[in-house]
Amino acid sequence: MTRPSPPRTARRSILAVHRWLSLGAAVFWLLQAISGILIVFHWETRDRSLSDIHRATDLAAIERRIDALAPAGSGEKVTTIWTSGGLADRYAIYLEDRQGESRTVRIAGDGTILDAPDGNADAIMSFLVGLHHDLLGSWGSWIVAISGLLLCSNIVLGLVAAWPKRGTWRRALTPPSRGPAAARLYGWHRAIGLWAAIPALAIAATGTAMKFEESLGKLVGAVPVELPAIAPTREPVGFAVAAGAALGAIPGSTLTQAAWPADDDATYRFRLHAPGEIRRAYGDSIVLVDANDGQVRGTFPIDEGAPARAFMSALFPIHTGEAGGLAGRLLSVAIGLWLATMIVLGFRLWLRRRKAR
Repeated sequence: MTRPSPPRTARRSILAVHRWLSLGAAVFWLLQAISGILIVFHWETRDRSLSDIHRATDLAAIERRIDALAPAGSGEKVTTIWTSGGLADRYAIYLEDRQGESRTVRIAGDGTILDAPDGNADAIMSFLVGLHHDLLGSWGSWIVAISGLLLCSNIVLGLVAAWPKRGTWRRALTPPSRGPAAARLYGWHRAIGLWAAIPALAIAATGTAMKFEESLGKLVGAVPVELPAIAPTREPVGFAVAAGAALGAIPGSTLTQAAWPADDDATYRFRLHAPGEIRRAYGDSIVLVDANDGQVRGTFPIDEGAPARAFMSALFPIHTGEAGGLAGRLLSVAIGLWLATMIVLGFRLWLRRRKAR
């Protein structure tokens, strides 16, 4: 005579969905967790692979380097400059030739060209970043986005299933040391999950939201910073004049990015890291400078922007842990380890129960 199955309660249904979602996406989530751990400090790793030298930012020296890299009549042009994001006063100059081929030159703050990075180290970091962001291809963005949605929903399901009854929190948060193996595994899985589920959900949710950045920005009303185009009336002022005007518009700021004027719009676009931003290096304060005369057209500090723009800007530093400084970035590493641990414990628990049945 077979034993009748126990009635399926809401909690048992949640546990079943949580279990099968976890098993179905376990390998992919594990890859995301490991690659995420390894790239938290990838900016510093890349910069260290070049050189340890430090040169303070000298805008005029950088302009001279730009002129040497893309002299008049050469067909080469500079499209943007970005901070490296690793060591202070490091930049990457992005150039393009007549055929549309691009190249990157890394420099110190005084325009000194830094040696090419170690090929193996740079290739490994590029591979890990590409794997984590979009599986090394634009098609992978959708897979990462769907996986992120599943991970967020699964963390919520796990929280609901593991939520202790009143008066049992201490026992739920303390992994058992005795009892059957399956019970001990479940106790560890539940306790570790409860300890870090909330910060893990924040990191997973912000990472997933960035995969829908354009649509989400429109949904919350984050309007792009822009002004009407102005026609060029003369040769544009040099980088040093324009960048100096931008940095002067937000005292104490540092250069994050510079974008050169377009053919039909004589406007330099500067992205700065303003004092007090929760971003570590890639600030999100915008200054637009007239390339005809070097005058500031508009200043848009992120801390004075609309709440929707501030919300969108906060997604990246929360996901990477930058919002909490070094401690926040280490927490991001810890959450990656947490996710890997939860996957391994959950898989072992499923195997143990399957074997018992």
